[in-house]
Amino acid sequence: MSEESAPKVVWRLDVASEAETIELAQELSTLVRIGDAVMLSGDLGAGKTTFARAMIRALVKDPRLEAPSPTFTLMQVYEGAGNRVVHADFYRLENTGELEGLGWEEATDDAIVLVEWAERAREALSPDRLEVRLSFVDGDNREARRLTISGYGGFVSRLAFFKALRELLRKAGWAHAMRRFLQGDASTRAYERLEKENGQRAILMISPARPDGPPIRYGKSYSTIARLAENVVPFVAISQGLRGLGLSAPEVYAKDIDAGLLIIEDLGGEGVVDASGPIVERYLVAAGALAYLHAQRLPDTIAVEGGGDYRIPPYDLDALLIEVELLVDWYLTRQKASVSSGAKAIFLNLWRQALVDVASAAPTWTLRDYHSPNLLWLAQRNGLARIGVLDFQDCVLGHAAYDVASLGQDARVDVPDDLELKLLAHYAKLRRDADSAFDMAAFAKAYAILAAQRATKILGIFARLDQRDGKPQYLAHLPRVESYLKKSLRHPALADVRAWYEANIPGLFRDA
Repeated sequence: MSEESAPKVVWRLDVASEAETIELAQELSTLVRIGDAVMLSGDLGAGKTTFARAMIRALVKDPRLEAPSPTFTLMQVYEGAGNRVVHADFYRLENTGELEGLGWEEATDDAIVLVEWAERAREALSPDRLEVRLSFVDGDNREARRLTISGYGGFVSRLAFFKALRELLRKAGWAHAMRRFLQGDASTRAYERLEKENGQRAILMISPARPDGPPIRYGKSYSTIARLAENVVPFVAISQGLRGLGLSAPEVYAKDIDAGLLIIEDLGGEGVVDASGPIVERYLVAAGALAYLHAQRLPDTIAVEGGGDYRIPPYDLDALLIEVELLVDWYLTRQKASVSSGAKAIFLNLWRQALVDVASAAPTWTLRDYHSPNLLWLAQRNGLARIGVLDFQDCVLGHAAYDVASLGQDARVDVPDDLELKLLAHYAKLRRDADSAFDMAAFAKAYAILAAQRATKILGIFARLDQRDGKPQYLAHLPRVESYLKKSLRHPALADVRAWYEANIPGLFRDA
């Protein structure tokens, strides 16, 4: 085998029983895709057919499928659950020419291929392949096996991730927990609920480091300019910081920073809204938690075990402006409108003028997505700890008004005007109690500016989620966010910005 074709991921592990071999085959089936090949090798009786049968049953979702060894037929085909699986045995194959007579190319087109004794015709298989070698390991235990698993091509990254996940679960004591997928968010992150037989629960957060996107300005990508988290270190750091202040962020039980895997505390599923909308008491406690946070002297750097010192990035003008630009790039397309490069330049310049004081004000931790999807109610806890806070990995050093606006103009649920005013009054009272110099008039101005900035950004993001990412469900929130935007643009500090919107997006104000 040439050096170029050598696997970059090799994993060796021992299993003590046939049941463990079957379980591993079922788990590995989640990595396999149409067009892939799985090569099985090992001595006679080592368990190749047992492994193949378990994987085939998982792929076609038929736990009672016979799937006998194709020793004499050479090839058998199974279909189910949207998969076509070819199970072959090359033990009796004398040369690759015999495969032509079997109609190999036609049979394996758009299929997953599992081959025992595949080394006899390796060249007939996909370069995206998983090689599994089974060998005897314990003379006293005839069911014990050593599996050497190698990934090639597309399997290199998949196998590395699978190995990291399995080892993290094992080391943290969650290897045998039941795993249930939870609905993800608008990002690329995914979540699973882990539950042990004794009822103990945790959340598995799957957030691999995101590859940097193409440079769009100053040689930097959008995520770099917008100060978006690129790995799980920020989550670990901010969770640690919030918990140190007595607030309820999930505890991190175990982590693999390189793989982007965290096992975190399960704060439950009781939210801050019900069928009627926001629950007033819970929103007030959430506003109180922000007032408490913003009254603290907060560090800009947090030490993370295994991750070094994490420095919270600033929510600077470049970040704020690249976000509002999403409206021009995505939302206007949805509105079947467009603007000239000159009009776009004016748009950004008006926003720059509106945001310059906000961006230069004394900063605090801006959690950035402080709204109902990321807030939980923990009735068994006391005081401000009754609010559970999630999704803060994009935390930046910004103006205190931003997160208050996120709550008071919740993008996912209608917040009535009277409740928004209550939240602002409650927040202001708590801030003034902690600091008599707190300037509510300046805060109200910043609130309006950042609420409008956030609404502008969200309109662009939700349009992008539909057009680019195929997630039209976010369009249902557009009327609400449009309403928030129009309300915030009434502030005198945004008069020029409002005039640009009226001139270039007249449909937005048709019902205003």
